[in-house]
Amino acid sequence: MSSRGIMLRMSFFNTKRAVLFFAIIVSGTIIFHTFTSVFAQSAPSVAQVEARQKELQAELAKTEKEIAEWTTILDAKRQETGSIKRDTEILAAKVAQTKLVIKAKNLAIQTLGKDISKKEETIGQLDSKIERGKESLSGLIRRTNEMDSYSVAEVFLSNQNLSEFFADLESYNSIKRSMQDLFEEVRATRSLTEAEKLALSVKKNQETDARVVVETEKAKVEKNEAEKQALLAISKSQEKTYEQVLKERQAKAAQIRSALFALRDTAAIPFGTALTYANEVSKKTNVRPAFILAILTQESNLGKNVGQCYVKNAKNGDGVGKNTGTPFTGIMHPTRDVPVFLALAERLGFDPFTQPVSCPQPGGYGGAMGPSQFIPSTWVIYESRLASTLGVTTPNPWVPKDAFMATGLFIADLGGINGSYSAEREAAGRYYAGGGWETRGLGYADSVLNHAKNIQETMIDPLQGL
Repeated sequence: MSSRGIMLRMSFFNTKRAVLFFAIIVSGTIIFHTFTSVFAQSAPSVAQVEARQKELQAELAKTEKEIAEWTTILDAKRQETGSIKRDTEILAAKVAQTKLVIKAKNLAIQTLGKDISKKEETIGQLDSKIERGKESLSGLIRRTNEMDSYSVAEVFLSNQNLSEFFADLESYNSIKRSMQDLFEEVRATRSLTEAEKLALSVKKNQETDARVVVETEKAKVEKNEAEKQALLAISKSQEKTYEQVLKERQAKAAQIRSALFALRDTAAIPFGTALTYANEVSKKTNVRPAFILAILTQESNLGKNVGQCYVKNAKNGDGVGKNTGTPFTGIMHPTRDVPVFLALAERLGFDPFTQPVSCPQPGGYGGAMGPSQFIPSTWVIYESRLASTLGVTTPNPWVPKDAFMATGLFIADLGGINGSYSAEREAAGRYYAGGGWETRGLGYADSVLNHAKNIQETMIDPLQGL
């Protein structure tokens, strides 16, 4: 290349350097100005939102105080001697209390709605900032590559003196430092965005939970109102004495308690016994009884042939159908579960080749045991905790009481505690499908929650106070 050509390129190089620095300054200024100005503009609305939230919180505190007052009244009424008048007043107190619960949840929903809007706005701003940062980085990378195309020889053969050369070199290094700063800013903003998205997910779950509670409590109001009107009608007509009403309730309760509760691979037990076990588990785990019973109900009704197989080959886990003798491949995982199953059989003293377990499922193994349908390798993880909690030497997956506790501990570990709808839905999905619960476990989870609703309303609630 001629010296004139080199000089022209270096002149162009110097011009580009100035342009590059100008671009860096402008890009950084625009990003900073845009980001700060957006938040500055939203400052008044944030103040308004905070003021409204304070109002909602004050109203919520007042409502919660009223709920506590009605709870005291309700507890006092329950201590009185049974009569139609007392029961009518109890139902009236329940209605008043429940309406306040609905009000409190609606207030919470309003607050959450504002929080969610705020989070979504922040996430949008952060996403925009990331995109602007990426665009700036792309421009700097392109320009840096252009500068990299010039060799040191070309620089020395140009008409630049040494000081100009080092000035160019410093410019180049400054660009790279600016790129590094932008990289770090984009990473930090992305991390902040993920944190905001996680917080948003929590807020949305809280809002969903509050809405479910509102719908549940509305149904309770309607039911209690209907019962109150029925009692008032009886009181006016005097066609029935309170003793007759009480006998009818007790008869219904006895019928519920004696109804058989289906369990997989184990003889059915009376619902009253099942509820006792579930209540005991709930005290230990904070998993509500209806949810425990719902899981076990679902586990007893998944398929006609599930739980109807025997393992016959200790090497490969193959076996046969319990009633048909039909050969099955892969009843139990040969390395993960069979050795554990054989060891459990030795501890509990049963024949591992005549003990019913679940048959293989499409695309997977079977081998699940008892009402909770734990595979051996999962059961053994909980064995020591179960032994300690139940006060037994070796818990048995086919003993209902042991199976109930195993279910409760597992659900608690999956986060399904304190009756939260979203937490229970996720826990049920994970109980069935593990990490793939959002794609493979939602149908199972929704079915479990429907069972829980039915069990709570038609079996547990009618037994309360009797």
